[in-house]
Amino acid sequence: MDVEVLGRVLSTLPEDDDHPYRTGPWQGQTTEWRADDLAVEGEIPADLDGVYLRNTETALHPAIERYHPFDGDGMVHVVGFRDGKAFYRNRFVRTDGFLAEQEEGRSLWSGFIEDPNKAVRQQGWGARGRMKDASSTDVVVHAGVALTSFYQCGELYRLDPLTLDALGKSEWHGEFPRPEGVSAHTKVDPHTGELLFFGYGTEAPYLHYGVLGGDDKLLHYTGVELPGPRLPHDMAFTENYAILNDCPLFWDPELLKQGAYLPRFHRDIPLRIGVVPRRGTNADVRWFEADPTYVLHWVNAYEEGDEIVLDGFFQGDPMPKSNGETGSHRIYRGLALDRLQTRLHRWRLNLVTGQAKEERISDSVTEFGMINAAHGGRPYRYTYAATGEPGWFLFNGLVKHDVLTGAEERYAFGDGVFGSETVMAPRPGATGEDDGYLVTITVDMNRNLSECLVFDARDVAGGPVARVRLPERVSSGTHATWAAGESLPGWRKADDAAASLGL
Repeated sequence: MDVEVLGRVLSTLPEDDDHPYRTGPWQGQTTEWRADDLAVEGEIPADLDGVYLRNTETALHPAIERYHPFDGDGMVHVVGFRDGKAFYRNRFVRTDGFLAEQEEGRSLWSGFIEDPNKAVRQQGWGARGRMKDASSTDVVVHAGVALTSFYQCGELYRLDPLTLDALGKSEWHGEFPRPEGVSAHTKVDPHTGELLFFGYGTEAPYLHYGVLGGDDKLLHYTGVELPGPRLPHDMAFTENYAILNDCPLFWDPELLKQGAYLPRFHRDIPLRIGVVPRRGTNADVRWFEADPTYVLHWVNAYEEGDEIVLDGFFQGDPMPKSNGETGSHRIYRGLALDRLQTRLHRWRLNLVTGQAKEERISDSVTEFGMINAAHGGRPYRYTYAATGEPGWFLFNGLVKHDVLTGAEERYAFGDGVFGSETVMAPRPGATGEDDGYLVTITVDMNRNLSECLVFDARDVAGGPVARVRLPERVSSGTHATWAAGESLPGWRKADDAAASLGL
């Protein structure tokens, strides 16, 4: 392994820090690395060609009041594969908030579960305002550029997907939607090259939806009227439609009038799913009502006759009550998949009758489902989802769901080992939807190290075919994406992976 330290950032966390989501599997890195020709146990498939990008929330300073894991600064990790070899890079996303707090050496904005009035800097970002746009939630690759985003809306920060060099903020030729910003979970349609996105906030119409072309020009942007401020986290799309949502988990309206942003699950209000033509406006949205729940992540959607088929993770208990937990387990119980009771679910939305039908696809508690991106917005069969460590926001294994037959194939990482969102990397010239590889990063608390695991997507239970050692233990995190080498500018201009990075 050829390793170089590229830099270190300031952290003011105490050495005896004991916060459960700043230590252990969630202990963040402060070092930025360049590592080439990584050590491998097993064999990296010669036709695994591209990059796995993964975002991490990294705490660097004590919170103003109370830290939530979604408050951490964004750090992106890339593991690139080419010709049977692998390289690794990691970089902090140099957001405006990150740079300001590095200069001040402390937290300047209030976090997810803190009073926004106590923020040191009252000018901020986010759907509610006065937050730091950490750009730490999601990462996608659009038109050859990596874009990071924040779960409660903000800027899109642009990175080189190979080197992770900062490329500035998305401007969209002067049409980036400010101040409302863009939410995490932008969607890249591989068939059109378009980026679909949404943003939300506390001012009417409360939701916006738009489409960006592959040339970075805004093609469509429209307001979507909601009954009040909401907290959507994800969207879906089909060949001809965008799928938005109005879930009955949102800020308590009475407390909101007092400046308090406390979410409540309103069990007597149905889930509403909005279907809008990809270039439609508010007047074109068709709303469908379904059983009350909160959907954090959708898996995929497609058109079938008169119906839209929409798959996602139904939460059986979106705001679980305490069952006797103490300390951090009580405070953060709403992060644990077993407490939320998240299960793969299907909604059928009939565009002729206006009726919605729904059914559970699996009884297994899973979340963070990924698909072969070539099937995005089209009929599909497989999704690769995470299983959760009981009582924790940690992934202890993965499940391959067959949504046609209901069959499931599992792999457990083992005690004390936790994974990341698992991407599907299609094999060049693939002959089937699951003809390719699964890639994920693990944090192994037993050996104090991290590996990037590679699986044959057709044999998940068989375990990884390759374990790629990373230069430092990586924190647990949320989302990831895959970009094929052929989609990245300059990928094949050099003789090997390191040379393609200009090293």
